[in-house]
Amino acid sequence: MKKFVLYALISFLLLLPLPSRTQLQTDIQAADSLPVEQWEENPLFKSEEPLLFSITMEMRTVLKDRGEERAYHPAVISYKGKDGTAVSENLKIMVRGNRRRDPTVCGFPPLMLNFSRSTVGKTVFGKVNKLKLVTHCNGEEYLLREYLVYKLYNIMTDMSFRARLCKVEYVDLEGKRKTETKYGFLLEDDDDMAKRNKGHIVQKELVLRMDGTDELAMARVAMFQYMIGNTDWSVPFRHNIKLVSLDSLNSPYPVPYDFDYSGIVSTPYAVPPPELGITSVRQRLFRGYAFPESTYRAVVSAFNAHKMAFYDVYLQSTLIDQRYRKQTIKFLDGFYETINDPKSFKKEIVRVGEQNMKGAVVIKGLNHMP
Repeated sequence: MKKFVLYALISFLLLLPLPSRTQLQTDIQAADSLPVEQWEENPLFKSEEPLLFSITMEMRTVLKDRGEERAYHPAVISYKGKDGTAVSENLKIMVRGNRRRDPTVCGFPPLMLNFSRSTVGKTVFGKVNKLKLVTHCNGEEYLLREYLVYKLYNIMTDMSFRARLCKVEYVDLEGKRKTETKYGFLLEDDDDMAKRNKGHIVQKELVLRMDGTDELAMARVAMFQYMIGNTDWSVPFRHNIKLVSLDSLNSPYPVPYDFDYSGIVSTPYAVPPPELGITSVRQRLFRGYAFPESTYRAVVSAFNAHKMAFYDVYLQSTLIDQRYRKQTIKFLDGFYETINDPKSFKKEIVRVGEQNMKGAVVIKGLNHMP
């Protein structure tokens, strides 16, 4: 069986010209001209301690609302303050996500927490409007694995989403569902991540391919996705990718998120599209473009420099069992063997990237490509 399918189908996006530098500058300058409110980094994501809180809501109503057109539902979030007093905050909650909204995939879907700006600033959640809550889906084990992937990319660069581990008590307002406490994690808001890096999010309306982004940052993202065994991302369609612009003179930076389809997480529902020619998400496939040799060298050097820090994420974590720890270290070993062996690197990375430049595999039903 061939490792890769022939790249015979040419995506229409590859035939589109890149947005002109003038167009890109105009769009970004328009965003830069908007009023800039005073912004402070949210302390919520500075702590590594699990955040304990409860959510009270009509469980049946919320968890059944999983269609394309979903509504927000009233809820109350509660926790104990530093002095031990109870703190409660009214908010609205909505089921979110794509694949994980499917009830056959997730028994408990991810949630969007929508706070009131006028009152939430006085709580532990800081000055936020919305926060994504990644939930236990079909088991805490996979949630914790994905949480650690965010920690990996945080090591690589500050241009990354921060995550805060939580212990969440889910209380049914109607009392018809048993109260349960599960791990979850909160994900930094898109705009907050961009502002922390002194930039802003580039809107989806501005279509950019990989070669329209910052070259070194794009190579870093593509290599990271290869390291964790993730093919479920796309720059043009902003599929599990955000673009951050720092100014109107330079190309934006890609920032990855949502790693549940990666081989390093290996959720039960993660199956690669047949068009990719791989049968398991544990099989790595480079989805980046071709980069100059100097860029490859810089990226490989960076990954080698962070190797022990990456390994320590798993070696020092108390959230995973010994079996998964050994399995993951072995998985990372395979990545480092590839990038540090010239023949393997050329075969698995360089040549595949060159093929991706010529023509990308069209994934049926997903409408996305790198």
